[in-house]
Amino acid sequence: MRIYLPATFTTLASALADGGFRDAPYTAYAVTPALRAAVGTDDEEELEYAAMSMAADASLRMLAADPEAPARRVVIAAELPERIVHPVAEAETPGQVRIDGVVPLKRIASAHIDDEAAAPDIKAGRTEEHELLWYATQELRYLLEDPTTA
Repeated sequence: MRIYLPATFTTLASALADGGFRDAPYTAYAVTPALRAAVGTDDEEELEYAAMSMAADASLRMLAADPEAPARRVVIAAELPERIVHPVAEAETPGQVRIDGVVPLKRIASAHIDDEAAAPDIKAGRTEEHELLWYATQELRYLLEDPTTA
């Protein structure tokens, strides 16, 4: 099952050093029946974008709690077995799920991250004009070496 895990540069660096996201449970976002009903479509691409957008909003909240992290939203897309992905009954948003296991690096499909030029707007909470950029998993280590050059 494809999930979208909100993160920051800080949590991403820890995950790369640890071989994955190991401090479960995690809140993530996915295409759930509740999300399908809320969005009102069966278009998988549109539903995936909605789930990723919810994760981007959660990443923004994480940035508020981590003022040392670069002001760039980070969303990790991963393929996980459904047995560790659970819908949240009283979820704040319809695509919210709980991950009850490790998200190993080998399960990460890609990362979606704001461009460095977006940082002033992201810091101010103005995200409407910024789309997340796609990064392959092999690019993540280089991105973390100098987050201002990616």
